[in-house]
Amino acid sequence: MALRFGTFLAPYHSHRENPTLALERDMELIEHLDRLGYDEAWIGEHHSGGSEIISSPELFIAGVAPRTRRIRFGTGVNSLCYHHPLILADRIVQLDHQTRGRVIFGAGPGQLPTDAYMLGIEPANQRRMMNEALECLIDLFEGRSVDRQTDWFTLRDARLQLLPFKRPRMEMVVACAVTPSGPVTAGRLGLGMLSLAVSTPIGFSALGDHWGVYEEAAHKAGHAVSRDSWRVVVNMHLADTREQALADLEWGIMDNVAYTRALRGLSPGDGNVLSRIETAKDAVRLMTTEGLGVFGIAMAGTPDDAIAHIERLRDKAGGFGTVLFMGQNFADQAATRRSYELFARYVMPHFSGATAPMQASMDWCRERSGTTYTGFVAAMQQAIKDHAPG
Repeated sequence: MALRFGTFLAPYHSHRENPTLALERDMELIEHLDRLGYDEAWIGEHHSGGSEIISSPELFIAGVAPRTRRIRFGTGVNSLCYHHPLILADRIVQLDHQTRGRVIFGAGPGQLPTDAYMLGIEPANQRRMMNEALECLIDLFEGRSVDRQTDWFTLRDARLQLLPFKRPRMEMVVACAVTPSGPVTAGRLGLGMLSLAVSTPIGFSALGDHWGVYEEAAHKAGHAVSRDSWRVVVNMHLADTREQALADLEWGIMDNVAYTRALRGLSPGDGNVLSRIETAKDAVRLMTTEGLGVFGIAMAGTPDDAIAHIERLRDKAGGFGTVLFMGQNFADQAATRRSYELFARYVMPHFSGATAPMQASMDWCRERSGTTYTGFVAAMQQAIKDHAPG
């Protein structure tokens, strides 16, 4: 099974940076990925915290799509309990048409507790609300009318006036982290999985279990599932050397440490691992060994290191279809673009098999060099001899 590749942009930004320019940089990065041949770009939805500043992935995608040619766009993810399902369905279908069918719909319950708090949503209700909305969204996307009454939305003979660009609908996936609720929902509804926490120790440990839970739920509901529809988000940064990769991450990692501390209400000196970080080197060392909050353990190294890391993940999971970079913005713009370029030049061909015929041809030439090159040299020497004076 050939792998696909992309990026998952929450995105994380410094709270000290001009937000207008930060958003433009995100768009320029996606243009860069499109030129490099990446398959997908996933854009998050968040409403608080001052770092993950895209509140509408649909608006962002609508803005960047005309600047690209072939890359597909995922809503990564729409927080379903923040939206009336009919209105969200309308927006997604319109976006699907505007991008000529390049939209992938990602669903989740919402990540940031502060987002849910501002909307008056209890965390204990979020997964239930997501399931209620998601069931309706599938029906709406597939052209069915919906009647449903819940404690937070009403649909009365609801239907879409515009159906998705492709039939029966766009691809749909469910966000999964550590708990089995995501795989159960995805399997029960016959949707793909988007595993967000594989770089964390607990998320990595759950990889194999998640597929089993997903497959069992799908089987019970009568759905056939494929590992090709499974996406994993991996924290990686590449450079020409391991030393350079680690140094690159020092540029912006402390802003993300500050953000993670803010989300958890931590302060320097609290005794928590994050609170003991004093320098960027401390933070990089922690993130590449024990893990740094939601970012998990980062793979910072060369293209060969990235190949080995992905193969290790694939062995643990048993196989998946797409690998997505976690867009953490720890490195500066030039180093980030270089990381994605190194990956496209040397890692993607390894998994696609694009360079295998080139290697085979080189090996073939080497095997026959005793005959071909010897004959070539002999012919050249004879030609010189034939034209020698006297």
